[in-house]
Amino acid sequence: MIRKVISNNSSYEVERAVRPGKVSVVGAGPGDPELLTLKAVRVLQEADVIFYDRLINMDILTHARPDIPKISVGKQYGKPSTSQEEINRKMIIEALQGQSVVRLKGGDPFIFGRGGEECIALRSHGIPFEVVPGISSVSAVPAYAGIPLTMRNLATGFTVVSGHLHPASNNYDWSVLSKIPTLVILMGLNNLDGIVKQLTSHGKSGDTPAALISRGTTQMQNVVTGALSDISAKAKNVTSPAIIIIGQVAAYHESLNWFEPELTTDDLSRAPKSLHTSLTYNKTAALL
Repeated sequence: MIRKVISNNSSYEVERAVRPGKVSVVGAGPGDPELLTLKAVRVLQEADVIFYDRLINMDILTHARPDIPKISVGKQYGKPSTSQEEINRKMIIEALQGQSVVRLKGGDPFIFGRGGEECIALRSHGIPFEVVPGISSVSAVPAYAGIPLTMRNLATGFTVVSGHLHPASNNYDWSVLSKIPTLVILMGLNNLDGIVKQLTSHGKSGDTPAALISRGTTQMQNVVTGALSDISAKAKNVTSPAIIIIGQVAAYHESLNWFEPELTTDDLSRAPKSLHTSLTYNKTAALL
């Protein structure tokens, strides 16, 4: 059977199987490959084709059969990337041909992962799908930095926001965010100066503890702490992906830090040059 697939105002003719394959939208977790769920491992083992994001740990792909296609469709801020429409098209075409498709995404697919958009596209073309939740960087990365997001009598809740907004979104009410005890900001490194300015101009004390965690849960994890007033200056050598935590709980990093990355020469070779000095220092300090 031939069916036209329409995506991004274009049509593609594919030979459709009697029954379309299922697409599994899978969360790969925050980076540490041991944080992958058992269900995610099973789905990877059964996959006929995998479309994976830039930030996943490549060791995770070893769970899949070695002979299947593993296709990178990752995005990177400010650089040419595979469009969302093209990712949708690729998944739909493979599924219509009866393939078991895995869409492997960093963290959890429904938390800043565009998983919802992809499921809508699949549903609109009659493609069966499932969502395999992953451990989100929202909670895992602070935990690996020794920062509890909640503490009784200090922080009984937290708010998570994106550091950059979709053009169609309304801007945040910074007067509200400035009053949140613990603020977790994802994808905000490039906008850190503006975030600090907005929070302080709306009443957040410059003395509020703050932390930046880069490449959290991996052997290249790098943590920088300070106060809201000086965290931007300290972020000079921090690289994305990074999570920003603003609130009293950020101060616990100094006393509760338990994760010391065991860096190898190979780890350093894969790390951005801007991280070499701080990563080597951290490794040396851990041996003292």
